[in-house]
Amino acid sequence: MTERVTIDPLTRIEGHLRIELETEGGVISKAWSEATQFRGIETIVQGRDPRDAWAFTQRICGVCTTVHAIASITAVENAIGSNPPQQALLIRDMVMAAQEIQDHVIHFYHLHALDWVNVADAVKADPEATVALAKAIGSTWKGNTVERMQAVKDTVQSILDSGQLSIFTGGYWSHPDYRLPPEANLMAVAHYLDALEFQRSMIRINTVFGGKNPHPNFLVGGMACTLDPDRSESINQVQISEIQNWVNECLEFVEACYVPDAKAILTFYPDYFDIGASSPNYMAVGMSGAVFAGDPNQTPRYPTAMMAIKPGVIVNNDFSTVQPFDPKLISEDITSAWFTYTGGQSTLTPDQGETTVEYTGPNPPYTWLGDSEKYTWCKAPRYNGLPVQVGPLARVLLAYAQGHATTKALVDDAVKLYGISLAQLNSTAGRTLARAVECLTTAQNLVNETFPTFVKNLQQGDIAVFDPSKWEPASWPKGAASGYSFVEVARGNLSHWVTIKDGKVSAYQCVVPTTWLAGGRDENGEMGPYEVSLAGNGKHPLVDSSQPLEPLRTIHSFDPCMSCAVHVLDPDGEELQVAVS
Repeated sequence: MTERVTIDPLTRIEGHLRIELETEGGVISKAWSEATQFRGIETIVQGRDPRDAWAFTQRICGVCTTVHAIASITAVENAIGSNPPQQALLIRDMVMAAQEIQDHVIHFYHLHALDWVNVADAVKADPEATVALAKAIGSTWKGNTVERMQAVKDTVQSILDSGQLSIFTGGYWSHPDYRLPPEANLMAVAHYLDALEFQRSMIRINTVFGGKNPHPNFLVGGMACTLDPDRSESINQVQISEIQNWVNECLEFVEACYVPDAKAILTFYPDYFDIGASSPNYMAVGMSGAVFAGDPNQTPRYPTAMMAIKPGVIVNNDFSTVQPFDPKLISEDITSAWFTYTGGQSTLTPDQGETTVEYTGPNPPYTWLGDSEKYTWCKAPRYNGLPVQVGPLARVLLAYAQGHATTKALVDDAVKLYGISLAQLNSTAGRTLARAVECLTTAQNLVNETFPTFVKNLQQGDIAVFDPSKWEPASWPKGAASGYSFVEVARGNLSHWVTIKDGKVSAYQCVVPTTWLAGGRDENGEMGPYEVSLAGNGKHPLVDSSQPLEPLRTIHSFDPCMSCAVHVLDPDGEELQVAVS
């Protein structure tokens, strides 16, 4: 008998996501991914000075902060011909790396770990045995002491005794598929709390360079800060020494805590390397943190570790062949989304894209959206007509296929540990593992490449952070000027597309990672990656519809950011063209 199941809201994500499912015999047969909140950033920036666009687009999300600002200023720089100095670009790289590491750590511990970790069971653990377990899995984290584990156990016990579960409210703690022993649960809860402190500490890097966080300050043509090791009012040696400590802390936490935890937890859920497979196509333009102004196939403005792999696409799990990336093959389909395109087309390329609302859904509250052709506010991006996965898994697979030594060693170790094939990384567990692998390589690049290069340049007297030659509109190309950017951010490939005319933004589009992943069915009836991961092969488990833990594990493995996928709100709180029929 077919049962309809709705998960709304899908919690522990950024923004509003609704998942509708049909199940039969304990497995999912159909799925719909539904973004239920409209926000319209592209219409907000139209008519504005392009040098200000970053300040608006950065507000797309308070968690993915920095990345939209960098994508925006890079697209504008591409349009007007600005070339920021190398030190400014390195600062952006450091800000991006700090953001990414924080994002991955928050995702694993605070948004995803509780899908695998039973908090209530932690009180059954022996603190001494917990420390022994941490040592056995290779965790050298400084918080792995008997005193610390006992304190966390006592804290959890007091929470349970109070009847108020605080931050752990709403968990499916009675679900039979929690498999970790009590000591692993206690270790993970302790590290969950440690991660709260860590993520708060390490994001100070962004505050030094951007003045604040979230939403640091940026500047078309460079960075809105000054460098001078000898002046107190500039970023000087004191801040540089602090940043050195912070980047070292980043690498320490990821190496000593995050990666061992992720690898250990997944050993208890080996079947999830066969659950949650999504579209077998993957797209990226570089490693995490890669930034391109314009076509990524062109020579980057300067070499960095993030450019160590070339832009490329893997199709149908063929890891022996990396196809060249062509930005002209990107389109956005609105067959299942509440938008309309001039002329009635269902697809447009981003440089010609539109954000015009046509809501045809029911008046809320509603019970079911999947029976209608249009059921979401999320467009459906496609590459050469194909749904593709973007994000850590795509980047790790591309790096592996191109022989990136560090990535290859980490992946080979994992494949051996779990006894899986490379193709099985396309799974719920595989995406979770790939994020940990990428977080480690990002931290290593920050500590060993980006920050040392920045310091070396500074020691040689390079303090330039701004290109003034293209600041004034009179210096911009005459007539209309278009530009775009590609940035590899925490959740995947991000691109911004801008057209400037008469000194103002005349058109703007954002194609964000979660849009690539959360979009619905296209004109050919092809499901989006979230939908495929749940209903692609008709084998995804859902044992108890009242506790939909299994689909939560799978969707959380993508790290959804619906705020990015459906853009941002009118600053005055007004609805933008929304007409409910």
